[in-house]
Amino acid sequence: MPHADHQEQAEETPVRCAVVTVSDTRTEDTDTSGQFIRTALDDAQFAVEGYTIVPDEPARIANLLDELPDAVDAILMNGGTGISARDQTVDVVESRIDKPLPGFGELFRMLSYEEIGAGAMLSRATAGVVRTTLVFAMPGSTNAVKLAMTELILPELKHLVWEIARQQPVDDSAA
Repeated sequence: MPHADHQEQAEETPVRCAVVTVSDTRTEDTDTSGQFIRTALDDAQFAVEGYTIVPDEPARIANLLDELPDAVDAILMNGGTGISARDQTVDVVESRIDKPLPGFGELFRMLSYEEIGAGAMLSRATAGVVRTTLVFAMPGSTNAVKLAMTELILPELKHLVWEIARQQPVDDSAA
């Protein structure tokens, strides 16, 4: 089935999202990246089921990734994707991913390169499926979040969730 047919079938797919900002310094008032993600999801009529800010501490990030996949279809994280010692998000996310989506990081860095040049290589942005939930880890920069959301995530989010859901085994034991 062609890609366009899949996107059309996925159009009615409901998508429940959680927004997670990973930062040692941001507050709800100063979290412009998290605010942008929430607004973009609302504008695109996706359900935002939760929003939280966590420090860049592996145990805290891991706890979220152990709990949230049962409650939502997609987790959109921002922050902690660089190469400094405190940037732990990608390491934790990748340790939980069952199916990586390497194309997200590759495309993000390509688009970033077009905007900022060679500095794009500092991003370790990544995505994948944890159990049956999509997880995106974007940089904390608001410009980077805008790029990832508008060019990559929003255009494909329903399709990605639909693809995951359509292949799940049906539990007949409840019948």
